[in-house]
Amino acid sequence: MTPEEIARLPYRPNVGVMLLNADGRVFTAQRADRPAGTEAWQMPQGGIDKGEEPRAAALRELEEETGVRPELVEILAEGADWIRYDLPPDLLGKLWKGKWRGQEQKWFLMRFLGADSDINIFTEEPEFTEWRWSAVDALVPGIVPFKREVYAQVIAGFREHL
Repeated sequence: MTPEEIARLPYRPNVGVMLLNADGRVFTAQRADRPAGTEAWQMPQGGIDKGEEPRAAALRELEEETGVRPELVEILAEGADWIRYDLPPDLLGKLWKGKWRGQEQKWFLMRFLGADSDINIFTEEPEFTEWRWSAVDALVPGIVPFKREVYAQVIAGFREHL
């Protein structure tokens, strides 16, 4: 794709969830679509369906990816702004059938009220191979490079709650 073609592509509407446990650690999971031996940890995130409100999408995506039901979380904060990121050139045209140049995300901070046994990443369409509770300071270094700035902005935006 040419730079002009890329510039004309829209951003995919998306939500992200920073899920905190009682110890203030953050749920992260290893993406299933990465080659063996490649680390790609992330927080739950996913697309917003047409006509869906971001808050509803965040709760739906959290349950679809982790098995955590809405009654097991408390929404603590919603990001003030939408955060955009562009896909790296090697992924453009491969992800989302080439319809999007990247994602525009609304982030939500949630407190997990359940037990670890309520988490099940082996859902109907699993996106993750393993999960863990991570320290906030470990989030940015463990994420794929093209999403690191997004995670830094999410942490900064929710810092007063962390």
